[in-house]
Amino acid sequence: MAFKTTRPLRFGDCDPSGIAYFPSYLNILVGVLEDYFASIGFSWRKLIDDRRIGVPTVRLDLTFIKPGLQGDNLEFLLSVHGIGRSSLDLQHQVSANGHMLWTAKHRVVATSLDTHKSLEWPDDLRAALTSHLETTDAHHSAT
Repeated sequence: MAFKTTRPLRFGDCDPSGIAYFPSYLNILVGVLEDYFASIGFSWRKLIDDRRIGVPTVRLDLTFIKPGLQGDNLEFLLSVHGIGRSSLDLQHQVSANGHMLWTAKHRVVATSLDTHKSLEWPDDLRAALTSHLETTDAHHSAT
């Protein structure tokens, strides 16, 4: 089941011509990822402060199709495509006004904030992530 949310493309996210500045997209994407984890019951505050788990990005492949413009409402569709021992493979589709603007393949990894090493997804978090898998055979695709 995909996670959907909308974010405005603000003045500060754009260059002087009003076109989205691509690093701003990444900052917005982090907020979308944070909201996704909260939506499955694992706020980042809970993960970071209580459980000492981080979810850094280890791979991000973006394809830009059309520019976003200041004032656009960006529609994010985040889907889970693979769960490994410590990794999570996500895909993002970002559109505005009915047009696809960009897509991304994104891998994050569960890490200990104390040792800074990868760690296995805890059972409760793995169960929540698994309930959002787009395919039932995706447990092997991520490490």
